[in-house]
Amino acid sequence: MHYMNSEIVYLNGQFLPADQARISVFDRGFLFADSVYEVIPYYQGIGFRLQQHLDRLAYSLRAVRIQAEADWVGILDELVQRNGGGNLSVYLQISRGSAGYRTHTYDDSMQPTLFACTSPIRDIYEDGAEQVKGYNVIVTADLRWRRCDIKSTGLLPNILVLQQAREAGADEALLVRDGLLSEGTSSNLFLVRQGVIYTPKRSSEILGGTTRELILELAAEAGIPYQEVDLQPEELDHADEVWVSSSTRGVMPVLSIDGVPVADGLKGPLWQRMFALFTRFQHRLMTGEA
Repeated sequence: MHYMNSEIVYLNGQFLPADQARISVFDRGFLFADSVYEVIPYYQGIGFRLQQHLDRLAYSLRAVRIQAEADWVGILDELVQRNGGGNLSVYLQISRGSAGYRTHTYDDSMQPTLFACTSPIRDIYEDGAEQVKGYNVIVTADLRWRRCDIKSTGLLPNILVLQQAREAGADEALLVRDGLLSEGTSSNLFLVRQGVIYTPKRSSEILGGTTRELILELAAEAGIPYQEVDLQPEELDHADEVWVSSSTRGVMPVLSIDGVPVADGLKGPLWQRMFALFTRFQHRLMTGEA
């Protein structure tokens, strides 16, 4: 039986109303952020790059040595259906579980806590490129730990920096560590110069976003040159275009940085082309067309 209720969540094998979901106060996800997560967009009830998200989840679980196995595809598909299908963002979190008391040490006897919920999202490509509102961003220090390749729930530095951006009237912050650009608080970064896409290379200090990988795949298929390189903050001053990307926002044009327009302050031609490629990819996925 499927419930048309946006408040149905999944917790440890059960689908139940959110206000009935309970975890222990000694859960290590609550006490220590000893947990990992994924955010997976579903468009028209279909997971967008679902396997890539689950592969990254498996990577994060291995990295923090949490042993958790489940029929993720079945669980998430059913959760989406129980919440009415359509366009939903699925949040999936796995913590190491609870020892029944607060302790820094752990062992493999703990039962992981498996939790998932949904929230509505717009089909970001439905309205077309004209309706996409560009981003204003700031550049600031990267306060995060060194293992940003692990999608951990320890997001307090991200939250503080994003709030700094919001208070400055911006939508996102671009982070700098050891003199190099890394990424946004919840997005990957791209620069365009003379028709070439540049993006910070993969390392333990950035999260290898699934949308980042898709953008590079689409660029390769379309013959658009790209390079994964170290990028210094000054290079933003000379960029023809700047983009950020994430699973739920797709690829977004950055119109200004620290209040200064990027190039002419308009959505650039290569972003327009990438948006079209992304739209086509999504349409094929949703319709099953080759």
